[in-house]
Amino acid sequence: MCSSHQHHDGVVADAAVKGVTFKVEDMTCGHCAGTISKAIEHTLPGAAFSIDLESRQVTVAGDAAIAEKAIQTAGYQPERLAR
Repeated sequence: MCSSHQHHDGVVADAAVKGVTFKVEDMTCGHCAGTISKAIEHTLPGAAFSIDLESRQVTVAGDAAIAEKAIQTAGYQPERLAR
């Protein structure tokens, strides 16, 4: 969880992404979503993803293990949701 505490609702990137979805309970604000977004963009360049801050979910079209590691490296605790 970050210390920014700038709360923003909404979705980052493409909301229609199909892929693996993670619940990220410690993603609490727009700054957190931005940090995760940058980590995914850096680790999986060109991969489609969506971030829904309200539901605290991140969906990534790409390698699930790499996406999970990117979120963890950004400082968050992703929990892969069953499909």
